[in-house]
Amino acid sequence: MPVTAIAAGVVLLHVLTNNRYGFHRDELQFLSDARHLDWGFVAYPPLTPFVERISMAIFGLSMVGLRLASVLVQAAAIVITGMMTQELGGRRLAQIAATLSVALSPLPLFEGTEFQYTTFDYLWWVLIAYFTVRLLNTEDQRWWLAIGAAIGLGLLTKYSITFYIAGILIGMALSRSRRSFASPWFWGGVALALGMFLPNLLWLVRHDFVSYHFLHHIHVRDVAEGRANGYWRDQILICAIVAAPMCAAGLIAFFGDKRYRMLAWMYVVPVALFFFGKGRGYYAAGVYPMLVAIGAVVSEAWLQRLPKWGRHSIEAVYFAGLAAMGACACAVIVPLATSGPLRTFALKSNGELREEIGWNELVKTVAGIRDSLPPEQQAHLGITTGNYGEYGAIEILGPAYRLPAPIGTTNSEWLRGYPSPPPTTIIALGLTREQADWIFTGCRLAGHNGNSEGIRNEESEYHPDIFVCGPPRQPWPTLWKDHQDFG
Repeated sequence: MPVTAIAAGVVLLHVLTNNRYGFHRDELQFLSDARHLDWGFVAYPPLTPFVERISMAIFGLSMVGLRLASVLVQAAAIVITGMMTQELGGRRLAQIAATLSVALSPLPLFEGTEFQYTTFDYLWWVLIAYFTVRLLNTEDQRWWLAIGAAIGLGLLTKYSITFYIAGILIGMALSRSRRSFASPWFWGGVALALGMFLPNLLWLVRHDFVSYHFLHHIHVRDVAEGRANGYWRDQILICAIVAAPMCAAGLIAFFGDKRYRMLAWMYVVPVALFFFGKGRGYYAAGVYPMLVAIGAVVSEAWLQRLPKWGRHSIEAVYFAGLAAMGACACAVIVPLATSGPLRTFALKSNGELREEIGWNELVKTVAGIRDSLPPEQQAHLGITTGNYGEYGAIEILGPAYRLPAPIGTTNSEWLRGYPSPPPTTIIALGLTREQADWIFTGCRLAGHNGNSEGIRNEESEYHPDIFVCGPPRQPWPTLWKDHQDFG
């Protein structure tokens, strides 16, 4: 009941606050891709847009409704952490400590505020750890089918789960779990995971493994921009925070127990691979709940050996610190206020919240520019976009203003091509004046992209101008061939 209550509290928090601001840039890409379902997309596998398509069918464009799947997934991760703690021998105190530590950590809190593929990816990592604990405790090899199914879902969500798979395999080889290599249930789990992943794999083959080229491009960009800096700091601040001592105790406990040593390697290997591969700090966040779970069990057993006054004092200090850090994380990550100093603080501290502001105003501005054009230009109008946020905003929010479908070259937009016959008048977004003149003919400044609140974000700072142009300088087929972009 306490675990369920904690998960329910997280659900309530997000349901009450997820209707503020607007859609995030990344959410607009998922919403756009959800309208063009396929077995793969340039930026990610197909599961997340598929779930969003179902949400759109049920809730329309309700932000609370569309983000509900993310909220429920985070609640599920919290409950599974509690179940894992119990499976590892933890009683009520350990279960409460573990679930609260996960619920109030910055990364899980963030995952409930937006619809992201990382949200589902986090759940699969936690679920795999729980199934592995069940496997190790019962020695029932049939649990490999459950692990294989969770890995299959992970491969359909985010390709970085391959680092976790490496941890599983190396953990097996370096522990007594190596005997599972001879089990038909293990190979059945492998077959199940590969069978689930096969449609996406075939899509990748048909598209020349475009997602690999995308990921390489994004990785090079992240390293160049310093986004991979502070990796070890982020392991504490984003993934563990107050629970860091429990995580350390948990890792020692896993290494010290022959039964659970495989789980220790399931932590060490992906974290090390992401570090040496210059991954971003949050990539391995899904391995921390299992450390928190066993760390809570170890801490609970240690506390039982202390005098009553010492036990209660340490518990009070830990939960007070957890509450304080959780409140601070909520103030930064969750849109608690619609006005006032708390909102100002959140927008100043959290760049992701700033990226939720201004999209409706952008679409309204484009509609106003369209309405200012002569009828003959409106009849042959196209709207080109410079990034997936602009593309998603025009496609998802534009129908309310009777705007035509956008034309974009970023990620999967490029695969959708351009209309036939091509437009002869262009409203161009996301370009500088030099870029607009280089690509199109007869460009003139027609409006500005910003927001009435004066919030500085990527759109207002880097893409402030909107142009009306004539046809491109090159034929459309040539232009399209030369402008496949990743972002």
